[in-house]
Amino acid sequence: MIFYVRSYTPFKTIADVKNSKEPAKCGSTGTVSTDFILARMLEDTLPPLKINTVLGYPGGSEIDIAVEKGEVICRGMTASPFFGREPFLSWQKKNFVRVLLYTGKKRDERLPDTPTLAEIFDKEKVPENSRRVAQVILAAESFGRPIIAGPGTNPEHLKMLRHAFDQSMKDPELLAETQKQKMDVDPESGENLEKLATQILQQPPEVLARVKKILSN
Repeated sequence: MIFYVRSYTPFKTIADVKNSKEPAKCGSTGTVSTDFILARMLEDTLPPLKINTVLGYPGGSEIDIAVEKGEVICRGMTASPFFGREPFLSWQKKNFVRVLLYTGKKRDERLPDTPTLAEIFDKEKVPENSRRVAQVILAAESFGRPIIAGPGTNPEHLKMLRHAFDQSMKDPELLAETQKQKMDVDPESGENLEKLATQILQQPPEVLARVKKILSN
């Protein structure tokens, strides 16, 4: 995910948002949307950061229009559409918005000056349990759209399925089609996703309580 603000604002870094007397005003469709949950997670892990979330927009396109009108100045969203469709392509050419963070494991080459959330946490000396909260909240983005084998799948069968998936992700025709459609393809192995699932499920009670509070908002 990314978090962007309009470029005319004084917010040049997340630290600026954190130290601002006035909360940044972001648009969101509702309390179960990824942008709303990202905002609450940032508030939890980077206090005293505050974000004023304006709810009720029918969809992302309406939030984009609100940003252009100045009704709101920021939004959290998945990275793929930001690099693949309008109005974001034009916004980037005009430097209309500034991306303040990226939640991927490493910096995106298309946003070389945008720090990852992990880098921000390091700079802000965020404690381990707060990092765990962020890891759990953002786990869905890490998992993406996994293909899940049923319970009790034979290990050899599972191995074959994973091998087939890995090979398909290297297929030249498939990769050419994804580039044509401007789709981000960042496959992750089944083994790594299995390790991630184990990590997510093994959290201290304090972390789980904070995650539940964020999601219950």
